[in-house]
Amino acid sequence: MPGPTFCDGDIVELRTIEEEDIEFLQQLINDSRVRTSLAAVEPKNREQERDWVGSLGDDDSVHLLICADGERVGCISLKPPNEIWGVVEVGYMIAPEQWGNGYATDALITLCGYAFNERRLNKVYASCFTTNPASRRVLEKVGFEEEGLLREEAFVDGEHVDVHRYGLLVDEWQNA
Repeated sequence: MPGPTFCDGDIVELRTIEEEDIEFLQQLINDSRVRTSLAAVEPKNREQERDWVGSLGDDDSVHLLICADGERVGCISLKPPNEIWGVVEVGYMIAPEQWGNGYATDALITLCGYAFNERRLNKVYASCFTTNPASRRVLEKVGFEEEGLLREEAFVDGEHVDVHRYGLLVDEWQNA
């Protein structure tokens, strides 16, 4: 059973990551359909995933399990924020068999609400590869604006690809 609910969305709950989530997270990050969208190029064994879960809380990052009806469907994170500037980077991954259900969108909406309302941040930003149009759609549905294009910035599946940078300001969030 996943950890306690930290935030409730409309269709997902964002829950704490616990020891019993290691197998799910290890399978998720090693799935080629997921890892290539994140530029995760090295395999993660159970011990490496256990070490990562054990390190949660060592900095100001926030890592939460995305659950739907109590079942694990993905993970969403805020990197340590730049408190001086009031900005934070978000990243997320959803199990491929759960793609298309709106889980990433609802999780992102929920975590942005947390970032703006509880952490008093001014901006949430994200980057995604041009080869990941689904992630771009998620960001745009939530209200993120494309702020720039980093040409051939990443190396994915044997080719250099563009990276799109998106941002959402607290004022845009409040007016949406």
